[in-house]
Amino acid sequence: MPERKVTVGSTVGLHARPATIFTQAAAKLPVKVTIGKPGGNAVDARSVLFVLGLDVRGGDEVVLSADGEGADAALDELEALLQRDLDKE
Repeated sequence: MPERKVTVGSTVGLHARPATIFTQAAAKLPVKVTIGKPGGNAVDARSVLFVLGLDVRGGDEVVLSADGEGADAALDELEALLQRDLDKE
């Protein structure tokens, strides 16, 4: 199962608007993606409530994992999204 460590670029982290943008993008992907803090439990990246529950702040590192055909492409897309400051978009 491919995985990526990504530093969150949004200044407020994955709260409200950035979390919604991220989970909507994850929901459109053809593979299941999980997100979690290093060493912590991973949650379904399609659930805004689960993502908000991680309490990810700006500059925090998260681990994305995906399984299935197209997993690497899905991780590429979500990694690029998380690295941007979604608060300013």
